[in-house]
Amino acid sequence: MITRRYFTALSATALIATALPVRAGTPMHVLSSPGCGCCHAWADLARARGYAVTVEELTDPEAQKSARGIPLNLASCHTIEADGYVIEGHVPFEALEAVLKDRPDITGLAVPGMPMGSPGMGDDPSARYDVIAFGGKAGSGTVYYRAGTAQPFNT
Repeated sequence: MITRRYFTALSATALIATALPVRAGTPMHVLSSPGCGCCHAWADLARARGYAVTVEELTDPEAQKSARGIPLNLASCHTIEADGYVIEGHVPFEALEAVLKDRPDITGLAVPGMPMGSPGMGDDPSARYDVIAFGGKAGSGTVYYRAGTAQPFNT
């Protein structure tokens, strides 16, 4: 029998669960370049935001990135697998969290190279660089987010 107390507790639990941020406990597997400190810096930032992060070193970067559908012209030092998406490089968490929340028909996001000021590379909110969506409806790559701008999602 469902009592009033049980129903109230169950309702409160459901309300709290829907209010949790997208990232709360989301598993994230980071494939890092051997000996790369900025890969680990990005992973540490992800942990601080509440992600459940594991890190493993890339053994054959080109093959491992290609196997995940990452165009080589979008490659960076680390690859992240999170909730069915592939995230390449120093992607800002605002862009990553928008993808995890909105679930667009893409393979993932990439920040080619290692732009100064990006997460793990100095963390400067005013640093300007593009985040590229790739795969699915994004094809070989379209701008998804412009870091360091007043309206980063207006591309």
